[in-house]
Amino acid sequence: MKKSKLSLLLVLSLVLSMFLAACSGGDKKDTSSSNSKNTGDSEQLADSQEINVLESAEIPNMDSVMNEDVLGSEMVTQVTAGLYRLDQTGTKVIPDVADGEPQFNADKTVLTIKLKNNVKWSNGDPVTANDFVYSWRRAIDPKVAAPYGPYFMMDKIKNATEIVNGKAKVEDLGVKAVDDYTLEVTLVRPLPYIESFLTFSLFYPQNQKYVESQGANYAKDADHLLYSGPFKMTKWDGPQATEWVMEKNADYWDAKNVTLTKINFNVSKDPQASVNAFSAGEADITPKLAQAAIISQYEGADELVRYLEPSMWWLKMNEKNPALKNVNIRKAIALAIDKESLVKDVLANGSVAANYLVPKEFAFNNGKDFRDGAGSYLKTDKDEAKKLWEQGLKETGLKDVTFTFVGQDTETAKKEDAFIKDQLEKTLPGMKVNIQSVPFKIRIDREDKQDYDILHAGWGPDYADPMTFMDLFLTGGGQNHMSYGNPKYDKLIKDAQGPLGAKADERWKALQDAEKILLEDDAAFAPLYQRAVNLLVNPKVKGLQHNAYSDFSFQWVKVYK
Repeated sequence: MKKSKLSLLLVLSLVLSMFLAACSGGDKKDTSSSNSKNTGDSEQLADSQEINVLESAEIPNMDSVMNEDVLGSEMVTQVTAGLYRLDQTGTKVIPDVADGEPQFNADKTVLTIKLKNNVKWSNGDPVTANDFVYSWRRAIDPKVAAPYGPYFMMDKIKNATEIVNGKAKVEDLGVKAVDDYTLEVTLVRPLPYIESFLTFSLFYPQNQKYVESQGANYAKDADHLLYSGPFKMTKWDGPQATEWVMEKNADYWDAKNVTLTKINFNVSKDPQASVNAFSAGEADITPKLAQAAIISQYEGADELVRYLEPSMWWLKMNEKNPALKNVNIRKAIALAIDKESLVKDVLANGSVAANYLVPKEFAFNNGKDFRDGAGSYLKTDKDEAKKLWEQGLKETGLKDVTFTFVGQDTETAKKEDAFIKDQLEKTLPGMKVNIQSVPFKIRIDREDKQDYDILHAGWGPDYADPMTFMDLFLTGGGQNHMSYGNPKYDKLIKDAQGPLGAKADERWKALQDAEKILLEDDAAFAPLYQRAVNLLVNPKVKGLQHNAYSDFSFQWVKVYK
């Protein structure tokens, strides 16, 4: 998922474990299931199970089909029950509406999922297989134009590609209700990460009768939504709202294991103001903190929670620009930036320099991290960068080059981009970098339209497999947006998506080989760092779950005295 700022498991025949690896990437204590250590109920619960949470932005959308950002997904996850969700450690897929694990046919292209018969919407209607069929069809319907529907379903769910291309009807999508409590899904090919895949909020159910009765008003505020998850939204005035409230859903099928009774959310865009509110006891959880000066004030404190998340940040290079079409110029840019200095001196938040695409502590095969057998590419080498730059200029006939560099308008992003500009201009004579700092929505629009030369971008995983990163760079891919293409890379990815789906070791090798082509051979983009998350959490608040897809779950939070 694109980052404004998105495990896991044994799935199917591939042994895939999770991305955060018990969140040991930071230099803090293990925070995999709470803000400190796993605390049992030997401690006494507080009389009030109510917390105050600060967020750094408003909720853009509460329609699970139309949502395309992490905060929206996080909020939808609190109030909706999907087929599966992540457990309280954020590292294992567990059934939610599903009644156990899916059953597969012989070639693992058809899965049958039995549903619980005691899951209800907040209007009293049962959650049925038809609710999933409706939402999935809505997500792939070209008339609805869901931002993530085609990306998630094309070449995965039967007939999704044909529907998007106008060669099949929405009703032909490979999902059907065998009966009220039996869902059948037909895949184009086996997906070794299917259970993790189905935890994503795009695949949540929607009540057709209710959605259609609301028309354009659906999901416009808290009064125009239905709820089936651990919480229900009792206050939210729509996308412009700077505060909202969730309360425990007594009708949730697993309500007995939900302790929190109320969560008060407020938007705080000023990091120092957020910290001040936390220090004054007015907030129990802050937004993610990016400012090194603020983080350093709490270094070593119990309140500071830090973990290495599986989100990657990089520079995209638009090959529509003739200079960036040259591989030596791209390599020069990638090698010219001192990434260690970037993470230690500029970010100073626990993030790590990245010489790779697939994050470490994210994807596992037979217990081994993807990075264990993969290489390290495009390490900082300023001398080599200068040689390649001069060679690239000769090959293109250029003497100097001016690039438009698009980044975000946050203070942290501006500092990062200024550092990168300085590194490039000082290391590569004849290069000039013009930075354009824009709001996140505009940055995404500029990326989608390829209206940039160099773009500072990021990506977080949508499911627990390297493919959530690797298929971004397929020739003509929906998230490519930089005119990169290599038939050898495409073949390896297609093989990993298809014939190697049931051959774990061979599939892993194909993906690692593809990463080498992408970075060492082509320098398609310039990897920068894998981000660490820092936030402040009241030590009395235990059980906050963090994950790769929707950031946090409050389902298992408890407040102690």
